[in-house]
Amino acid sequence: MSKSLLRRVTNRFLHLMGRFCPGATTLRPMLHRLRGVKVGRHVFIGEDVYLDNEWPDCIEIQDNVEISMRAIVIAHTRGPGKVIIEKEAFVGPNSVLVGGAGRVLRIGSGAVIGAGSVITRSVPPRMYVAPPAVEVMARVRVPLPRAGKMEEFWAGLESIERRGPRETDR
Repeated sequence: MSKSLLRRVTNRFLHLMGRFCPGATTLRPMLHRLRGVKVGRHVFIGEDVYLDNEWPDCIEIQDNVEISMRAIVIAHTRGPGKVIIEKEAFVGPNSVLVGGAGRVLRIGSGAVIGAGSVITRSVPPRMYVAPPAVEVMARVRVPLPRAGKMEEFWAGLESIERRGPRETDR
């Protein structure tokens, strides 16, 4: 099931154009369709979105989906699988969707994938998933750009006593 060299080169060229050309609702979806991605109507594909180079035909993006900037969709890990992003789903910026060989990764209809998420399992319809909130780890006494060596930065970290709500919850 190997693709010809010409097809692979063409896919990469169209992919590069699809990542950086203007036209999030017009040109980009059209370029990805030419690569073999199944793209529905009224789809928004943000800037620098990476849709699998080797197996673009294993990705399906249904109607009214929005994929934010710098999201990554990979339909293969050790062989092609399938990634289906169902209608009205939203994929946040810098999110990564990774499908595996012979498996289907499905983002359910109306689901929302929060920024910076790494998705390796299907997400049910109308669910919101996001990575854990960041947590304050220590007070910085020596800012990293000012530290001569990493050891100076690490030595300058001051432990924070944790009582009650985290600082990020305030």
